[in-house]
Amino acid sequence: MATTHLSWTLYRPSHSHPSDRHPQRIPRRHQRNPITRAVSKPLTPTDLSMTRTLCAHINSGRLDDALQVFDKMSQPDTFAWNVIIRGFTNAGLYEEAIEFYQKMESFGVKADNFTYPLVIKCCAESGEMWEGMRVHSKAIKTRLCSDVYTGNALIAMYGKLGSVECSEKVFDEMPVRDLVSWNSMISVCVAAGDGRGSLSLFREMWAERGESDRLGIVGALAGCSLLNCRKLGKEIHCHVVRFGFESDVMVQTSLINVYGKCRNVDFAERLFNRMLNRSVAAWNAMIGGYVLNEKTVEAFDCWRKMREVDNLDPVVVTMVNLVPACSQLKDLLLGKSIHGAAIRKGFLPHMILETALVDMYGKCGKWGLAESIFVRMVDRSVTTWNAMLAAYVQNGCHWKALNMFCDLFYQSLRPDAFTISIILPSYAEVASLREGKQVHSFITKSDYGFNTCISNAIVYMYAKCGDIKTARRVFDGIQSKDVVSWNTIIMGYALHGCGRIAIDLFLAMQEEGIKPNASTFFSLLSSCSISGTIEEGWRYFNSMKQEYGIDPGIEHYSCMVDLLGRTGNLYQVKNFIWKMPLVPAAKIWGSLLRASRNNGNIEFAELAAEQIFSLGHDNTGCYVLLSNMYAESGRWDDVERIRCQMQNEGLRKVFKRSRVELSSRTCSFVNGDTSHIETSMIYDVLDIIYAQIGESIYNPSESEFIPIDMLKKRASLPSTHSVRLALCLGLISSSVGTSIHIRKNARICESCHHVLKKTSLVTKREIIVGDSKIFHHFKDGKCCCGDYW
Repeated sequence: MATTHLSWTLYRPSHSHPSDRHPQRIPRRHQRNPITRAVSKPLTPTDLSMTRTLCAHINSGRLDDALQVFDKMSQPDTFAWNVIIRGFTNAGLYEEAIEFYQKMESFGVKADNFTYPLVIKCCAESGEMWEGMRVHSKAIKTRLCSDVYTGNALIAMYGKLGSVECSEKVFDEMPVRDLVSWNSMISVCVAAGDGRGSLSLFREMWAERGESDRLGIVGALAGCSLLNCRKLGKEIHCHVVRFGFESDVMVQTSLINVYGKCRNVDFAERLFNRMLNRSVAAWNAMIGGYVLNEKTVEAFDCWRKMREVDNLDPVVVTMVNLVPACSQLKDLLLGKSIHGAAIRKGFLPHMILETALVDMYGKCGKWGLAESIFVRMVDRSVTTWNAMLAAYVQNGCHWKALNMFCDLFYQSLRPDAFTISIILPSYAEVASLREGKQVHSFITKSDYGFNTCISNAIVYMYAKCGDIKTARRVFDGIQSKDVVSWNTIIMGYALHGCGRIAIDLFLAMQEEGIKPNASTFFSLLSSCSISGTIEEGWRYFNSMKQEYGIDPGIEHYSCMVDLLGRTGNLYQVKNFIWKMPLVPAAKIWGSLLRASRNNGNIEFAELAAEQIFSLGHDNTGCYVLLSNMYAESGRWDDVERIRCQMQNEGLRKVFKRSRVELSSRTCSFVNGDTSHIETSMIYDVLDIIYAQIGESIYNPSESEFIPIDMLKKRASLPSTHSVRLALCLGLISSSVGTSIHIRKNARICESCHHVLKKTSLVTKREIIVGDSKIFHHFKDGKCCCGDYW
């Protein structure tokens, strides 16, 4: 038999990554192969003293010395091989242990019920799923799979490698189960996020055995944390007290974690303060509980006490808990400090911590910093991709988010339900109905359509893309509608000017027993404002506090200002604003400004604009609206003054653009656009429309322009506004009778609104135009907004 060196068979080549090896490196041994010698020598009984020496070396961690003793043994038996395999396992050399087991098999040494648990553990730690299944098959053939220790090892292995079903099958087929068996299966369910499964197993264990140890209790408490089940957590807490586990640090830490995640941080704090010996894990659980309950000040105070009182250094989990607190505070400087501390302590790279940093920078408005961390990460999970996608979406980088979502399909990872719910709003914001439908098809094929969160996002996407009918069909198909489902469809109808339908949906929501929240009332009051139902608006506004205990926020007051503005009594609107219990924000004064424009009252418009300017808000639209009102009144000196103020502040008018979505493409237009390949036909159709509806192509009012500006303004006359050009292309590029969808990045002007109403009548088409505020549905010469927007 040819001699093969043990140093080659037991150790990885020198190019392996150092982090994959145990810190204790074993020097290359002499050229003799102990395995070869073990079978080539005459078989004699193993010397008892050498076996004892072998065990002593392994127990002391001296693996190299143990190998030298093993080399001298004339006939190593199964016990001796098991000792060496255990030595490799204890040293973290899992792949080498598996190779040693394979050599053991090749030389005809039979494995026993001590061999298989060790080898199965090594397969789990090294990620060798196929080898683990092969060992499982071998155990079945040798009838050792019924051994309780082997069964426990198999449960743990399959659970760690992500095969919960295999773990359950092994567990169900075990003839005898001990506490370790039950605890292992409970841990597998917890690791898989199956809180119900873990609690069900805990009940079965208690019914069958009438006992539990601290590991079983910790597993059950972890299940309560996954389900946010505070009531069951309290029941287990009583069990802990009854059976004397209340002083166990691990159990106490689990209880703190449960109460923190179940929004009962006071209970968690009480338990924590009674602990005599607090571990780092206990401090981390308390910090995490504070952060989860948005008590960021207490979280950082807890971190300080952890270092000063108990003299404990933070670990990676501590940083992972603290980073979201910076997100809640929107404190970029504090977040950077935590990031710097993590670097100094050598915690990076670490996938979970880096993912938390990506999320934090995204929520603090620094998507560029989030992106720089993401691109440098060595390992990324689906959660990491979701954090980066969310960072783009939250900061308005929708095209970046869409491109990144496409890149995700080229990775080995698969988008999950959260990925889909994140990306759908981006399709809505870029008004890409065609691509949004493609994602909807992907969701249907992937069986994500039954997820309520995703269904809500689909409803939002269709509503924002102008297809409220499909949004309603998706909503009606949701099996388990939650408050977000109802809020989304109510707001969808409000956006489309269907206030009456939105109010009816709110009544249906109440009949279903769904309790409204603050977002519900924002959607509802927006609907009342759009539909002009003033009495109902007041009734719902007053019911917020009186019936539901919800304090109205700025957004609710803004809706009421819009609603009152419809009455034309701007003095009443002004008094309402001054009597508000909240400091009026820019959106409140913006509502008054819109009401002033709709009622042609420059005095109140100036008052609202002055307040907006004093708040230092992004006021480009305010300048433009006020300038237009001055121009309509012939106050050209004030127009010039507004222009100078905009120039001094470095502000520019929004570059107005309209996009029309066709069956296979999307085309964009600016005012007076002549760059399109079908420009000649577009303008011919426009002339025909003007002739049919009786509108002149160029007939500005005398007060509309200063004479010296006439030529300058001619190119941007209402007759060639971008929305009209987009409409003409939609008419010539679609079949008769189909609706036309247009998106405009600014508010539609009164002149275009008038023209589109008439055009819908003569063409017998429904024209849907989404501007910066609402969707206008033009049909049969009318608009859903009632000419008030």
